[in-house]
Amino acid sequence: MDLDDRRREFAELMDGRGLWPADSPWVRRVVLEEVPRHRFAPDRLWRWNGHDAYVPVDRARDQDAWAGLVYAGPEDSTVIQVLDGLPSSSLSCVAVVADMLDSLVLEPGHRVLECGTGAGWNAALLAARAGGGLVTSVEVDAGLAAAAGRRLAAAGLDVTVHVGDAGTALRPGCAPFDRVIATYAVERIPWAWIEQTAPGGRLVTPWGRLGHIALTVAPDRRSAEGWVQGLGLFMPSRGTAQGRAFHAVRGGGPGRAVRAEWDLRALADAHPLFALRVSHPGIRITTTAAGTDLTVRLHDGERSWAEAVVDATGATTAYEGGPRRLLAEAGAGLRHWEARGAPPLWDFGMTVTPDSQTVWAGSAQNGPYAP
Repeated sequence: MDLDDRRREFAELMDGRGLWPADSPWVRRVVLEEVPRHRFAPDRLWRWNGHDAYVPVDRARDQDAWAGLVYAGPEDSTVIQVLDGLPSSSLSCVAVVADMLDSLVLEPGHRVLECGTGAGWNAALLAARAGGGLVTSVEVDAGLAAAAGRRLAAAGLDVTVHVGDAGTALRPGCAPFDRVIATYAVERIPWAWIEQTAPGGRLVTPWGRLGHIALTVAPDRRSAEGWVQGLGLFMPSRGTAQGRAFHAVRGGGPGRAVRAEWDLRALADAHPLFALRVSHPGIRITTTAAGTDLTVRLHDGERSWAEAVVDATGATTAYEGGPRRLLAEAGAGLRHWEARGAPPLWDFGMTVTPDSQTVWAGSAQNGPYAP
């Protein structure tokens, strides 16, 4: 299957599932026509081997496999760099890219700061909308920045690419920006981003690896506030401790059998899952469906883990290991969510000041959500 066929098939998937933002029709046009994704994919990509490692996929050796990774699916990212065995940069999945661009409310003529250039594709999409000379992108990896700059120039797009830490580096020669967007997840919103945004400007960033949030900067630029926009997994900022993966934390021991005191099928729902991310940020949760069974895995990246299989009747077999009782902690978080009226993820918001970051549900006046 050639690239044109894959692009056509990909467009049909996005169209059929209604994943293009209705309020931003320009997104579909630039993604499919003006800035094709494959033009910003390096010749070497990376694929998980299904067991224990990422393996390279080179365009010169297997064009079809390479193209399959570039246009894998609306919710699939394309890994472009692996460091120390872990993905460190990617072309983000198109469904989330489209959602974040819609959340940015970007208009022609806006000055834009992008934090995390990566392959340069997102910067190209921003420039195609905002206009030439209006997008500044910052990338901590000098090699990625240089390669992205070459791709942007080849595409005829005027984007300024800087090498540096976008979370701390101020760009006084370019600021203030009308829009700021990040392509990697942060736990705390860097105040430097807000300092560089014009009053009333908008900032969109992945937060906590699970969702993305849009903040509007106050007229006095001393705070920013906004709402969660949707879900999406993003790589953390470079240098963030990722902790150990589940299989490394679990090890080879059988663990201790435990009784689940609540219905773990709740974790298959995005809304309580997001609420747990807010109330218990140290617990990482994944769910996998296989037939009528649901497997739930929890771990803290250090020493504690839990694994459970729930069948169609709700019967659960569960095991834990390590000093923490993660199933009990998650159950307490679920009860807290229910006691707060079970708010959907879109009811969560955030207020950021120079000294604080508060996540709330329903209204900032309700105070912090976490118990």
